[in-house]
Amino acid sequence: MEKIVRRKSRKIMVGNVAVGGDAPISVQSMTNTLTSDAKATIEQIQRQEAVGCDITRCSCPDEDSARALKIITKEVKIPVVADIHFDYRLGILAAENGAACLRINPGNIGGADRVKAVVQAAKDYGCSIRIGVNGGSLDKKLLEKYGEPCADALVESALEQAKMLEDNDFREFKISVKSSNTLMMIEAYKKLAAACDYPLHLGVTEAGGLRTGTIKSAMGIGALLMAGIGDTLRVSLTADVEEEVKAGYEILKALDLRHRGIRIVSCPTCARRGYDVQKTVEALEERLAHISQPLSLAVMGCVVNGPGEAGHTDFGVCGGRGDENMIFIGGKPDHKVKNADIVDELVRLVEEKVKEEKVKEEKVKKVG
Repeated sequence: MEKIVRRKSRKIMVGNVAVGGDAPISVQSMTNTLTSDAKATIEQIQRQEAVGCDITRCSCPDEDSARALKIITKEVKIPVVADIHFDYRLGILAAENGAACLRINPGNIGGADRVKAVVQAAKDYGCSIRIGVNGGSLDKKLLEKYGEPCADALVESALEQAKMLEDNDFREFKISVKSSNTLMMIEAYKKLAAACDYPLHLGVTEAGGLRTGTIKSAMGIGALLMAGIGDTLRVSLTADVEEEVKAGYEILKALDLRHRGIRIVSCPTCARRGYDVQKTVEALEERLAHISQPLSLAVMGCVVNGPGEAGHTDFGVCGGRGDENMIFIGGKPDHKVKNADIVDELVRLVEEKVKEEKVKEEKVKKVG
């Protein structure tokens, strides 16, 4: 089976998370609480952490928000990126108060002296930087040059801003060239990937609600990942922040790039199904949502494709005749269960497997 060959990029650190190079593709999200409300922001980040978020971002529109990072960063486990616009002083303040990375648009925080001041703060406090170019906020000169937002304008803006940081002897940065237009975003990232070796942060900006935004993001981010482009990603959704993280992992799992939690293979069902596959999958997704270990589970309605799919997963169920369904363990048929017991039995098997793996890990740690 062919595997995706990733573009070679330089590696930077966002706090304790490596981005680029041979590091796993990280999944990001952003808070939507008032950052100045440290308690609410901490609680939201902890919910992101629970579903596997690697890096989060907090908007810092004022001094109270930037100062609140001092409290927030001490209470959460994942690195926090400070989102800075217009006021360069907020970037300096965020760095002083624990931000692991500064998301800036060097072109909108003032002249060269102000960019230099922010870069110096990043150097002093060990911050990386993300250059964030967005199709909805391009420089007026570029809009005049190109007439409208386009991939070439996004790339030119990104490279101009990268040079501002390079001129200050700073290269610990990643770049994003996001657009709400999926095709424009794909074209821009491909051109940028060919023009530099900096790590790239992928995303379709303002993607929309849970369903439409996830599909749109999967198309844009997925197309680039398939081409080996992308080192970290955010699925931008008008939905609960946890959903962004879950969607990000599903995109990575679909391309066999990174696995977290249960991967369910299930049939769309037909008249041959031996039990209610849809309700079974819904129940399993809910009851196994807390599992972080990468395991696979086949939920198949009949014997046409059921044995084949179940034969390639950790656990599976294949619908049979009447009220008897075959449970597969390690790809092999093991025992039968009745319709009413399918969910409980699969949950039991998965949780037992997880416990076994944890015991093995603890033994290895003790030996080590």
